[in-house]
Amino acid sequence: MKYMLLIYADEQAWTEAEREQCYRESTQLAHQLKSKGQFLATSPLQPVSTATSVKVRDNKRLVTDGPFAETREQLGGYFLVDAKNLDEAMDIAGRIPAARKGTVEIRPVVEIPGLPAG
Repeated sequence: MKYMLLIYADEQAWTEAEREQCYRESTQLAHQLKSKGQFLATSPLQPVSTATSVKVRDNKRLVTDGPFAETREQLGGYFLVDAKNLDEAMDIAGRIPAARKGTVEIRPVVEIPGLPAG
């Protein structure tokens, strides 16, 4: 089963050196997962200041700068993994370096037949 591991943290909680170390450790984790056939994708996101939110109301597109929700933690990146079950996905989430300063939300992916393969 595919799981999306969404990484949330306060962007301001990281020094540049800590962020670079987190990226190095995340890269190592990605290689470990790939060697086990569990790695599908991962990427950090640009800062929340670069976000744009879109919604459609009454057939009109409304665009605003910034994230949809005002929270203390922002979505900072993700891992997409293939895990046998939730327990295995939780084990992987616990190995993501950003979990030490933030939160990793685990969500099963709905696989829709007919979608193009990435």
